[in-house]
Amino acid sequence: MPKMPKGMPAKGGPGGMPGGRPKANFKVLGRVVKMLFRYYPKMVPVAIVCILFSSITATIPALFLERVTNTINLCYQNGTPWSVAKGEILPQVFLLIGLYLLSLAAVFLQTQIMAIMTQGFLGKMRKTMFDGMQNLPIRYFDTHKHGDIMSYYTNDIDTLRELVSQVFPTLIRAGVIVVSVFFIMLYFSIWLTLILCVGVVAMILVSKKLGGGSALHFIKLQNSVGKEEGYVQEMMNGQKVVKVFCHEDAAQQGFDTINEELCKNAGKAHAYANMMGPIIMNIGNILYVIVAIVGCLFLVNGIPNASIGAIFGRNTMVTISIIVAFLSMTKQFTGNINQVAQMINSVAMASAGAGRIFALIDEKPEVDDGYVTLVNAKIDPEGNITETEEHTGVWAWKHPHSADGTITYTRLMGDVRMTDVDFSYVESKPVLHDVSVFAEPGQKVAFVGATGAGKTTITNLINRFYDIADGKIRYDGININKIKKSDLRRSLGLVLQDTNLFTGTVMENIRYGKLDATDEECMEAARLAGADDFIRRLPKGYDTELTSNGANLSQGQRQLISIARAAVADPPVMILDEATSSIDTRTEAIVQRGMDALMKGRTVFVIAHRLSTVRNSDVIMVLDHGRIIERGNHEKLIAEKGTYYRLYTGAFELE
Repeated sequence: MPKMPKGMPAKGGPGGMPGGRPKANFKVLGRVVKMLFRYYPKMVPVAIVCILFSSITATIPALFLERVTNTINLCYQNGTPWSVAKGEILPQVFLLIGLYLLSLAAVFLQTQIMAIMTQGFLGKMRKTMFDGMQNLPIRYFDTHKHGDIMSYYTNDIDTLRELVSQVFPTLIRAGVIVVSVFFIMLYFSIWLTLILCVGVVAMILVSKKLGGGSALHFIKLQNSVGKEEGYVQEMMNGQKVVKVFCHEDAAQQGFDTINEELCKNAGKAHAYANMMGPIIMNIGNILYVIVAIVGCLFLVNGIPNASIGAIFGRNTMVTISIIVAFLSMTKQFTGNINQVAQMINSVAMASAGAGRIFALIDEKPEVDDGYVTLVNAKIDPEGNITETEEHTGVWAWKHPHSADGTITYTRLMGDVRMTDVDFSYVESKPVLHDVSVFAEPGQKVAFVGATGAGKTTITNLINRFYDIADGKIRYDGININKIKKSDLRRSLGLVLQDTNLFTGTVMENIRYGKLDATDEECMEAARLAGADDFIRRLPKGYDTELTSNGANLSQGQRQLISIARAAVADPPVMILDEATSSIDTRTEAIVQRGMDALMKGRTVFVIAHRLSTVRNSDVIMVLDHGRIIERGNHEKLIAEKGTYYRLYTGAFELE
């Protein structure tokens, strides 16, 4: 991974990245629902039907309780014996048991479907995120903390798990029960229902006040978690630097600051959340008492009752059976409203998490409007180039011309030319000024200069990690903007100062440069790079497992494997960015022989601070503040006694 270019501060992106203002965005929840229906067009409706059935079944006991209570009361008043009364009551009991058994089956089916759907949905989301991330430009990773990006795949995804598996089913179920119970209550008594509605208004006001504060702090909490993960990852990666400079106290202080912010946001979020439940529950309890008192007053004083049921011939008076049923429904009604209120916290967190996830998914991918591709080729005795499927070791640029529909082939030679190039990472802060570089096939071109002079930037532009602001870069006479980026990069070998080894065997890490390479090709590349000797001395040789970026190897050994990876790719153009800076002098002599063999017949760009490694370069270019101030071979530049002479002789004086 290239280092963050100078002048490019880490910044926050939308959806809760550091630097962004926390803001709830509930529109993303609708997007989650749409994606669920798109991924599972059959399972989602089945799950919803199961939830609806079990929810409606949950409202039946109120009707059953009213009818049974009324039947018992009438039997008592009329002196009806139990043997007769049970004939009316037992069928209702059996019907209720049957409905509950069906509801149990529906709940079981729903939970199984939701489990499958939730994990499948999260898997698809992670795949979508990772696939999209592979297409993002290098600029994105240079300007965003890697730990915060990792937080997308852990904390933010976990909020979606809770949203899909718990929040959505709970909201649907609670909503259906509240609506169903509300109409049943209207059927029994409009007056008692109105009393309940007054209490519900109080619940809504409390939920709005506390839920709004809770949501805001939960969103801040989600951002703080990502910030802390980013900081912890930085400290883990730089632990040796922290210790060698005795920076433990400062690192601890930095962590404490971020952790204190996290604790503060978490405390406020959960304080609001923990207050909401008891307050709403107690409002529900007060409503329960009020409904009981008012119902009894209606019953004792014989106050006429108003209900929708009266339209269908129900008794217009409040009865004991209505009061009993109504009290049961009051508990059910307020309990489900409390559940909905409790979900506000989860919805807020899911909103923040989904917003961050969609911000990553919606990041604009790397633009690639190139149409010139790299193909295997054959060359006949007359010099004509033809495309072939077999691997011939000869490559050509396939250049279709839209004007007349013809296709021309240009042999890949490695001729790279930059003409009058200007570039800046951040507007108004130019990095390169009017840079021209000409590298003919087989030439070794070296860039030297102080840190920040623009050496690595030039190689970033050749790879099209960034696009130039002005000027031209041509590869074998073709403007690189016309070449597909994947084909352009396939023709370039890159060895960076910072090595990146992946979890796997040594052989697999070398093969990373060419996935279809044979074991023998990988071993030959290792021999060429001077890595074969130490690899064979490893516990399992080429089958030795590497973990944590090859932590069980020395820095020099990691670099040798990195060079072998570039060698097995066999590219016509090599870019060596301080490739031997981590290797000791004795090992460097071994590697240099391999590098010379590797560079033979290739166009090579070398960036080096150790000037002894660039003496045999065909062209040495000295950069200063983004400009080429000297160019020539070693002897010419020494004779001029300019900047290169001072750098070179100064290096020897230091030695």
